[in-house]
Amino acid sequence: MLLELSIRHLAVIEHVELHCKSGFHVLTGETGAGKSIIIDALGLIAGGRSSSDLVRYGSDKASIEASFLVASDHPVWAALSRLGIEGEPDEALIIRREISSQGKSTSRVNGQLVNLAMLKEIGECLVNIHGQHEHQSLFHSEGHIRFLDAFGEPVIGQVKREYQSAFAAYQGIRKQVRELQETSQQALQMADLYKFQVEEIRSVKLKAGEDETLQEERRKLSNAERLYQSAADAYELLYGNGKGLDVIGRAVHKLQDIASYDTSKLQPLAEQVQSAFYQLEDAAYQIRDYRDGIEFNPSRLDFIEQRLDTISSLRRKYGDSVKDIIAYADKIEAELSLIEHKDERLQELQREESIAFERMSRLASDLTLKRMAVAERLAAEIVTELRELHMERTQFKVQVESEGEPKFTVDGADQVEFLISANPGEPLRSLSKIASGGEISRIMLAMKSIFARVDRIPVLVFDEVDTGVSGRAAQAIAERMSRLSRDCQVFSITHLPQVACMADVHYLIRKTTDNDRTFTNIDDLHGAERVHELARMLGGVEVTDKTLEHAGEMINLAEAKKLKMA
Repeated sequence: MLLELSIRHLAVIEHVELHCKSGFHVLTGETGAGKSIIIDALGLIAGGRSSSDLVRYGSDKASIEASFLVASDHPVWAALSRLGIEGEPDEALIIRREISSQGKSTSRVNGQLVNLAMLKEIGECLVNIHGQHEHQSLFHSEGHIRFLDAFGEPVIGQVKREYQSAFAAYQGIRKQVRELQETSQQALQMADLYKFQVEEIRSVKLKAGEDETLQEERRKLSNAERLYQSAADAYELLYGNGKGLDVIGRAVHKLQDIASYDTSKLQPLAEQVQSAFYQLEDAAYQIRDYRDGIEFNPSRLDFIEQRLDTISSLRRKYGDSVKDIIAYADKIEAELSLIEHKDERLQELQREESIAFERMSRLASDLTLKRMAVAERLAAEIVTELRELHMERTQFKVQVESEGEPKFTVDGADQVEFLISANPGEPLRSLSKIASGGEISRIMLAMKSIFARVDRIPVLVFDEVDTGVSGRAAQAIAERMSRLSRDCQVFSITHLPQVACMADVHYLIRKTTDNDRTFTNIDDLHGAERVHELARMLGGVEVTDKTLEHAGEMINLAEAKKLKMA
């Protein structure tokens, strides 16, 4: 559930805070008071698009912060884990969104920065907003298959996943077949070039890292004379008569002669100089060995130069390094093999394609059968919901068709459409053909009541979806929202007193003006304040004793109704 919602500098809102409870919440107020801004704020928390126009005039930024308490087994925790966001189920989940006056938006979940796509993925698990136009997705038949599959996930889910895997495999094989057929002529033209290139590279017998090794050897051979002379000079300076080591050796003997007279100071010094002597002596021997090992080999140098020229020529054609050249040769050799065995490979792929198609078709048929069974159950539940909303004689059908030549998509081979007949004697027709706004509102509420149990979204928001209804239908909608709030937290912006009186929490949204600035405020109504607001909704601008009495009676009847429903 939504615990708290804090809004700062959003449109006409300076600063408001909502401390929410479980159950059914209504937001009422005069037209233009800013009720929809509260819904907009929740939409931004759920990953909706932002705009600099939303920032209150004169402010640098707008901010919205919401805290949610979500059950430990709710899908949002899996989404958070997948996105690398830390969170504990026994602590509040906090989402913060900021929008600058330049239009830049930043979002944080539990203090961690997230991008808009991540925020939307998380928000869709927490908040579902339905406005007068938001439910239009129900009237686009191409989306009905997803509603049906979501409702029937326990029955449909496994076979649908198997079908989608088979569909992807078939599509992948089919793509290979098309590519092989379409590129065969061009490939044949490339075969001669590939053969030449492979032969050119393989004939050189390259080894990975060979160019670096040869360059190092070339540096040594090119400077052999200088290396020899310098190494010889260094050895002579260290080991020649009267040279470095001779002098240091005499110094060692001198220190050893006097070390016994002052052992604490001279003995360590003697040992240190003696150690240096041995190290220098060892270095001199190594220098001598290096000098003696220096190779003067002009023919080897010529070979290296020619080899490096060959490698350089290949690098200009096939890659930046010997490793890249070898990788290119491997690649075109494989392509050449494919070209030369094109017919055999095509036959093999076509056999695989046939097997994959048969498996996909079988799974699509299984999926159709399961959808038909689920469709009957979904239709029955929707009819039950509609009867509670005073559409007792409404017929509803979830039509699943896969007739004629099947057209396979990622969802299967079925066309799913919701059909309805709202009045006796009328044929079943597409939802999009329904004209009555009141009927549309009730059908939408019936369907969302069912899907709310399926998708487990904890916060459900209705933005004036009761527009176009009155009387018994309005009362039925109010009672249905109240029942729905037992499964999730429900918020509704409404102008209907029948809906408002059924609320567990009643917020009044009001607009005030101070020093030529407009402010939107939210009051949590109780007792007489709530009766007065309900009376305003009943009677308009003028609130009379009669409307106050009527409002009080409505609230008392609503409380009795809720107790009975419980």
